[in-house]
Amino acid sequence: MSVSIAMASSAAFSVSSSCCTLPYKIYRSFQPHKAHFLKPISVKASSTSLENQPIPLKTGNWQWKFKDNFINIYYEEHERESPKPPKNILMIPTISDVSTVEEWRSVAIDIVQRVGKVNWRATIVDWPGLGYSDRPKMNFNADVMEKFVVDFINAPDSPVSSSENDLVIFGGGHAATITIRATKKGLVKPTAIAAVAPTWAGPLPIVFGRDSSMETRYGLLRETLRAPGVGWMMYNVLVSNEKAIQSQYKSHVYANPDNVTPGIVESRYALTKRKGARYVPAAFLTGLLDPVHSREEFLELFADLKGKIPVLVVSTKGSPKRSKAEMEALNGAEWVSKFVEVPGALLPQEEYPTRVAEELYRFLLENFEFSA
Repeated sequence: MSVSIAMASSAAFSVSSSCCTLPYKIYRSFQPHKAHFLKPISVKASSTSLENQPIPLKTGNWQWKFKDNFINIYYEEHERESPKPPKNILMIPTISDVSTVEEWRSVAIDIVQRVGKVNWRATIVDWPGLGYSDRPKMNFNADVMEKFVVDFINAPDSPVSSSENDLVIFGGGHAATITIRATKKGLVKPTAIAAVAPTWAGPLPIVFGRDSSMETRYGLLRETLRAPGVGWMMYNVLVSNEKAIQSQYKSHVYANPDNVTPGIVESRYALTKRKGARYVPAAFLTGLLDPVHSREEFLELFADLKGKIPVLVVSTKGSPKRSKAEMEALNGAEWVSKFVEVPGALLPQEEYPTRVAEELYRFLLENFEFSA
């Protein structure tokens, strides 16, 4: 299965004691904010069921305590004014070098504008080490990322904390699979999950496998990327340059190369220049953030949720071959409540937000609004 957001099956990888080459992929960014309220914005509706009115956007930082680290986690909230109490949606970005809340923003605005029986509030959160969250030098792995999701949802001071069990989770790429793994363990208890272009294998493992020889090479690359001096040099060559970002966006992050504008490339490039930017990508690229290690384990995660909560899988028409195969393995599975396909590749919620929002809102209607 091809990598989670911005790097994937086109990687060319060779590591020896003296050399490592691998073009790989990424993406985006936007102006960081301290906790405050932004000027209300108005978004043109894509459906007659939408109400075209201003939506207040709140941004802030939530402090995550992990071991001896206190990490500022960036998030933003979208909510339409309504007398009805809101029901929460947590949107989690796909993990990649340029992962950020912005990939979900248009979808969030679209959904919360819709007027129905349920008043939806959307919270989008950046991963630790990515987006506009702090990027400490830590040993990131799948367990750390799962712990973050669990703590963010369950903490008494969490932006999505609630006295009722009313949380719906939308996740892209690895985020979806990590969330489902935590749900299977009973660590989080969402009322529904939507997995958008779900992935489970990092860019290099999906292409080159996980035998002992390759794992040794991944370890060498990972430690080199994390090292002072030479790590930044290698990161700048492989990741943090506009040509590489543009190439990978066009090859498999977006389905339509014409959608990869200079503005997108510039903003994604800016993310790669933030302090500590290389630590999570070093782990992701080499498979340390993979929540499972085989398709069988991937399918078992979903199978364990059968009959417990609704699960939507959103596949994409233009996904890289390996990633597409993993998504298609979920098509027709009795434990997947609904399987749909939309345009796009590894980041459909950003490239085709209106289509993705339509499918996600239909899922919400079928499971919550029709029965409300």
